[in-house]
Amino acid sequence: MQWETVIGLEIHAQLSTQSKIFSASATTFGAEPNTQASLVDLGMPGTLPVLNAEAVRMACQFGLAIDAEIAERNVFARKNYFYPDLPKGYQTSQMDHPIVGKGFLDIPLEDGTVKRIGITRAHLEEDAGKSLHEDFQGMSGIDLNRAGTPLLEIVSEPDIRCAKEAVAYVKAIHALVRYLGICDGNMAEGSLRCDCNVSVRPKGQAEFGTRAEIKNVNSFRFIEKAINHEVQRQIELIEDGGKVIQETRLYDPNKDQTRSMRSKEEANDYRYFPCPDLLPVVIEQSFLDDLRSKLPELPPQKRERFESQYALSTYDASVLSASRELADYFEVVEKTCGDAKLAANWVMGELSSLLNKDNLEIDRSPVSAEQLGGMILRIKDNTISGKIAKMVFEALAAAEGATADEVIEKKGLKQVTDSGAIEKMLDEVLAANAGQVEQYRASDEAKRGKMFGFFVGQAMKASKGKANPGQVNELLKKKLEG
Repeated sequence: MQWETVIGLEIHAQLSTQSKIFSASATTFGAEPNTQASLVDLGMPGTLPVLNAEAVRMACQFGLAIDAEIAERNVFARKNYFYPDLPKGYQTSQMDHPIVGKGFLDIPLEDGTVKRIGITRAHLEEDAGKSLHEDFQGMSGIDLNRAGTPLLEIVSEPDIRCAKEAVAYVKAIHALVRYLGICDGNMAEGSLRCDCNVSVRPKGQAEFGTRAEIKNVNSFRFIEKAINHEVQRQIELIEDGGKVIQETRLYDPNKDQTRSMRSKEEANDYRYFPCPDLLPVVIEQSFLDDLRSKLPELPPQKRERFESQYALSTYDASVLSASRELADYFEVVEKTCGDAKLAANWVMGELSSLLNKDNLEIDRSPVSAEQLGGMILRIKDNTISGKIAKMVFEALAAAEGATADEVIEKKGLKQVTDSGAIEKMLDEVLAANAGQVEQYRASDEAKRGKMFGFFVGQAMKASKGKANPGQVNELLKKKLEG
């Protein structure tokens, strides 16, 4: 039987406010446990929440960016359930009247096409605390620093059909919230977490299968692996005569498998009701108009501009616009060197490799955009070759603040472009390999192609990589043919 996967994602983005959503407590990551939880966060009797206006602004920014309906009147509700890290016994969230309604996000896929993913809603809520199990023998510790941190929960339509699409969608949301400056997107610190709702159905069937929800997946790689494992588990279960049950599951990256956590509660189990301590929030059109006028250039628009302005491929433009910092870096390199394609190749190639190797973000790159642009200028004017440029790049990464010109001068890396000097060196190479020259001249065209590479290698070796490769190829062909 042929199966179709159906995926819907719930992404929790922690908003980058200085204080919590209903109190003045700080939201700094990594503080000593239970040092950033006020009486309001703990739900102590007599305390009242006060809504953080900045969280409302950020939610509205997101709504405008996904072309969504923004509710003129939205209401906070209490979601009642018991868990040790939920000090109040309920979570203040939004149910029937969320701040952001239906919208969409267009995501680029690997084959170059663009797919539209519907977004059902995005609502504001407070985060729970955190249970700690590692440091306590036979017990769990509770850190309530995170309790009350503002979250924007972004709920997609079940429009996603495979794990790679899911990753592309999460990356697009990740890029969007960072462009907007409403979330730092640090998945390792839990600033952006994803719940994956996964089901399968026979191809051609209209109704959805029973879904399982994989909770709190916190990396792009794990999202793909968790979904692929869960899809395989459900297919094998059904084909063996079993039934998928609606439940919450956890993904174990060490074993690369999902495991059951608890049967899935229905919404009515939470006994939602409007929060009596918070008034409805009324959003005025003038407020939205002002926000819309201040929206930055967003990833889809930047991607389209990179394609049209710099004649980049859709793939290159998508990679370079994936983060605001990377896009800004590329544009400075391009402005310095005046060659978009070379700039894109170096940023996506050597620079990305260096950052990945040292696990660095672009804003901590040891080679600045101006340094890289200056180096590319020297490739363009034939001061250095592409091969020598890699040596210069390594030196720039190691020598803080040095320019490409300083590195080239100090290490004597300037390319040899003097035709007379190159001809003299080639004569010496051919004289030292007279036997191979005879074989070359006696060979057919196919064998000559292979042997020509040998002579080029010998010539570059003799020049210690400094001879201009184009000139070497041109002059060498003339001498061998002559």
